[in-house]
Amino acid sequence: MTQTSAYNHVTVLLDEAVAALAVRADGRYLDGTFGRGGHSRLLLRQLGPDGCLLGFDKDPLAIATGQALAAEDGRFVVVQRSFAELGAEVAQRGWTGTLSGVLLDLGVSSPQLDDPERGFSFLNDGPLDMRMDPSRGISAAEWIATASEEDIARVFKEYGEERFAKRMARAVMQRRAERPFERTADLAQVLTVANPAWEKGKNPATRAFQGLRIFINNELGDLEAGLEAALEALEVGGRLVVISFHSLEDRIVKQFMRRHAKGEADTLPRDLPIIPEKFVPRLKLLGKPQYASAEEVKANPRSRSAVMRVAEKLR
Repeated sequence: MTQTSAYNHVTVLLDEAVAALAVRADGRYLDGTFGRGGHSRLLLRQLGPDGCLLGFDKDPLAIATGQALAAEDGRFVVVQRSFAELGAEVAQRGWTGTLSGVLLDLGVSSPQLDDPERGFSFLNDGPLDMRMDPSRGISAAEWIATASEEDIARVFKEYGEERFAKRMARAVMQRRAERPFERTADLAQVLTVANPAWEKGKNPATRAFQGLRIFINNELGDLEAGLEAALEALEVGGRLVVISFHSLEDRIVKQFMRRHAKGEADTLPRDLPIIPEKFVPRLKLLGKPQYASAEEVKANPRSRSAVMRVAEKLR
């Protein structure tokens, strides 16, 4: 199910994700990707007076929305940090190993994609920025201005899974020699011309823009760090719920959950009388991956690629 919340953002797998958390009225929960608060609001409705929810986001507009919600509901607190840093935040509050559930809804929110001034869109012209937190790191324009052709091609290929990455990178370098890239439409036009085989129903700049966005925001590195931190933050029996939107994210989530669900006991001799703790599984996989229903996809096409995986902490 989807739900439209502030700033016309449609929350994907809303009911399914909150149901997967198995919310306890007195539990402590963490929403690592607050966004516009769709999941958080539903979760708060299921919490009792002794429950609490901690929200994370890098986006300043999301933080403003979160602060407004926190002013209305004392059980909620929001911090402007990446969920990769949740371990430090949780430890500072003395909550390590006490969370009942952690939710990560990955990817870019609709307001970020649709606001040309954020620099994510190849459909609407805006400054070539792409930072989820504009106050930190370098913009896409700054990186492209100095990156080598090899590095640009690597980013397009590794993070965007763009098969014409080298050709596109060459076109970027040729155009950069004339004048720097400052606008999204400028880059999109160069990438479109350099793509010799357009995919039906997909803008030819889609994959390259995705790769650049993932790289600029260190999305995959943050995901790996966030998953490890979430496991330590959860109490035994706590739930980890992750919604991903492309194969690179889902592969990391799947491998992380499977690795900790399997443990390493199968690498030990079968007749070993005692299995060391580090080889015992730490997670239990709950059900199969869930996808948006046909009804939800029809109402919100961006939910088509969503995959939700759920695990429970064993130790």
